Amino acid sequence: MAIPVDQPRFHVLAVDDSVTDRKLIERLLKSSSYHVTAVDSVSKALQFLGLLEEDGSSARDVDVNLIITDYCMPGMTGFDLLKKIKESSMLKDIPVVIMSSENLPSRINRCLEGGADDFFLKPVQLSDMKRLRPQIRKVDSTDSNVVVVNSSGVGDAKSTGERILAAWRFLSYFSSSACNS
Repeated sequence: MAIPVDQPRFHVLAVDDSVTDRKLIERLLKSSSYHVTAVDSVSKALQFLGLLEEDGSSARDVDVNLIITDYCMPGMTGFDLLKKIKESSMLKDIPVVIMSSENLPSRINRCLEGGADDFFLKPVQLSDMKRLRPQIRKVDSTDSNVVVVNSSGVGDAKSTGERILAAWRFLSYFSSSACNS
């Protein structure tokens, strides 16, 4: 699958405390031609975004077109991150997608009503990556956040995605976690 020259490459901030899940989402995003910054906690995401101050006044102009975050993480949850982003005048328009391995309608509704643009159930799959394009398209395509790519191409995303998903299922079999709320 070749990437045409001058096709925009979008920057996604991926937040997940699980190494396995973080690597999976990072590889799926990269196989779909996204530029990815991956962090393992909400506090690191807030630091990256410049949102460490309570009022969000320290937010800086970041080159992120979308944020995808796990819901259940130690300390602050993905929902807490969503609230901070939506409270920031500089970042509130960045689309946010929440992920969770728990299919709890109350959690899903809470996130969507709180401003999340979508909610993915884990394990995230290659088909979910296709659902991200409309979210990113909400960001003005003439924005300076878009980077021009000059690439000869990438590997077969479908086979790459299938291999990543199989590895995630294998590794997640040996680890499980529970998140309240």
